[in-house]
Amino acid sequence: MKTLTILLVLVFHFNMPEIKTSGDVLQSMYKRYHNQWHKSLTFNQTTERYRNDSLVKTDTWYETIVYPDLLRIDFGSAKSSNGVIFRHDSTYVFKNNKIVRSTKDENELIFFLGGMYSMPYEKILSHFAELHYDLAKFHVSTWKGKPVYVLGANADDEKVNQLWIDQEKQVAVRFIKYDNNTKEEGLFEQQVALKNAWSETKCSFYINDKILQVESYHNLVADAPVDMTIFDPALMGK
Repeated sequence: MKTLTILLVLVFHFNMPEIKTSGDVLQSMYKRYHNQWHKSLTFNQTTERYRNDSLVKTDTWYETIVYPDLLRIDFGSAKSSNGVIFRHDSTYVFKNNKIVRSTKDENELIFFLGGMYSMPYEKILSHFAELHYDLAKFHVSTWKGKPVYVLGANADDEKVNQLWIDQEKQVAVRFIKYDNNTKEEGLFEQQVALKNAWSETKCSFYINDKILQVESYHNLVADAPVDMTIFDPALMGK
């Protein structure tokens, strides 16, 4: 029995893919979660807003995600007339069920946190480039006592866009961006299992190392039926 156990350990070890690059990590993540990740996610969240490290406002948001790139947030109630729609590469802010502002600005967190598993693999690589992540850069590090892969940077303190991936769960736990002369950082914590995948339930966001927002998720439901018209700005108020 001891010999058999040793043989099984050796076979498992030699069949594990060797991770040496950002591409290796993404291939491993895609193999694990493509066609396994939930197609939609609904939840409500407690949203805490901070200014100068002090809590200034607490709200409840109601969110519906359909991967790879649709997100609707309703402020205050599940049937609010105020909120925001992220649709493909655009953002629409609505008040009293009317669009009051639209911009070319995607929510890239949807991509990192599940959307990429609903896309062709080649599109994932090109989209990282569009978001200014250099996948030629890579290193291994530790985050909160756990081993992580870091995509887009050769060292922890390199001031470039980077995504940190938990080695065990193979999910994003941290991102740092330096676009527009601003340091933006997000932390994704307290993951819970959802079907064959995961969801973070606490997110913290910083601008230039000062806390901006903390989100705590509740009542998560994966793959619930979704009325797709809620993502259509042309149908607001109808």
